[in-house]
Amino acid sequence: MHEIEPFDRWIESYDASQDPKSPFFGEKYNGYICENTIYNYYIHPYWDYFGAPTLYAKILFTDYQHGFTIIELFGEWNDAVHNDIMYIKRNLAETLNQNGINKFILIGENILNFHHGDDDYYQEWFDDIEDGWIVALNFRQHVIDEFIMGKLDYYIAFGGIFDELPWRTLKPDELFFLVEKQITKRLSP
Repeated sequence: MHEIEPFDRWIESYDASQDPKSPFFGEKYNGYICENTIYNYYIHPYWDYFGAPTLYAKILFTDYQHGFTIIELFGEWNDAVHNDIMYIKRNLAETLNQNGINKFILIGENILNFHHGDDDYYQEWFDDIEDGWIVALNFRQHVIDEFIMGKLDYYIAFGGIFDELPWRTLKPDELFFLVEKQITKRLSP
């Protein structure tokens, strides 16, 4: 698990630890010492802890002018036991939303499991972003199945083209405009 690193090709364009509006502003990383764990397995030191015991994140890019952020997630997303959505909402989304971010791209290739619980925080997050959206990209099929069972499709767009986007080959703004175009298609009558 310690060999799974957050995507770093955009670090020259954006570094959350250098962004005063980021919840990870001022974070210091030691690339050689693994301290955080998921179920007693050490994880790469560049993943950011935000309160959830088995879920970590990395804000890959934030654009305040266009109001979007791209967040890569890693670990087990467990709303049933740990209410991880509360940590996502309170410790990530709220800070970003207060600074004008209302479009969230969540990358989930490294989400190993998802366990749904109540949808209160999803509804609150969805209500807070008004004209924005939340998109889940490249989540594993068993995680998508759990999203469906939890009826999260009202709050988060996922599936279809969002399961197959080659996001690593794009620049952040290209990814944003591609996702926004797909969201517009989905929402058009």
